[in-house]
Amino acid sequence: MTASGPPDGAGPDASAPGATTAATAPEWDMIYRPHRLVRIAIVVAAIVLVIHIVFGVLLTISDTGPENIGVSDQASIIIIGLIIACAVLLFTRPRLRVGKAGVSVRNLWSDRLFEWDRVRGLTYPDRGFGAQLLLPADEHIPVLAVQAGDGDRAVDAMERYRELEARYQSRSRKA
Repeated sequence: MTASGPPDGAGPDASAPGATTAATAPEWDMIYRPHRLVRIAIVVAAIVLVIHIVFGVLLTISDTGPENIGVSDQASIIIIGLIIACAVLLFTRPRLRVGKAGVSVRNLWSDRLFEWDRVRGLTYPDRGFGAQLLLPADEHIPVLAVQAGDGDRAVDAMERYRELEARYQSRSRKA
């Protein structure tokens, strides 16, 4: 959990059109990323990649397989392993940011900012592996960053979120 500051180097290039610069970037009071999920994803991606590389290299050595296996088949197996490993590495992306601008949730694909007037809370359901950001009309967004596997870190993140929610929800209701 980071106290405050810019989004740890993950921002867009400042020269790109529509990019957020330091002057316009929202400040975040809390940035939380899971630890256990990231470690597991890196290990699984490495294992998948090693297995595919080994199988790709050893594919033509055996005398028991077909004789028409060539370099393109070996490369294909390695590339498939690389694609699967990259897909597994998407699980290193989840992040929760909380600040004056609202709550930013980044899961596998997207990063969405929810302003405080739309946020109803952050809850951890009895049956689930991650938290959920509650929105109006009984909608919710999964928050993959906050998971039970992180133990006390996840509990601390939920407590810190609730402190910030109380501060910013009261400000948004007054405005």
